[in-house]
Amino acid sequence: MSNIGRSLQRLLPIALPPALKNHPANLYQVLSRTPNAVGKEVHQIRWSEKHISDSFWRVTRARFKCNGTHGKAWGQLYWKGQLVTTGRDEPIRGALKYKWAEGPSIAPKLKS
Repeated sequence: MSNIGRSLQRLLPIALPPALKNHPANLYQVLSRTPNAVGKEVHQIRWSEKHISDSFWRVTRARFKCNGTHGKAWGQLYWKGQLVTTGRDEPIRGALKYKWAEGPSIAPKLKS
């Protein structure tokens, strides 16, 4: 390998940066990974741990600060597949307190 190839290999990252990895984080970190957070479905990790499935927030607007680690988000809550939010979108609570992930919650299968 040439010297140029070796120096390029050192400059290129081996893995994705932490901000782009798909791992549980606070709500704003999860939403700020993509350019458009509107329409994204997110759920709290603890819902899956409590065997609550098909529950999620559908984000209708988001505002970020501190490089996407803090902010405000609004959306509609779907609980066990049913829309719970009536009328307008409402603020999403627990954004910094709990760990969040993309998609609806999935209850783990029970061992038999």
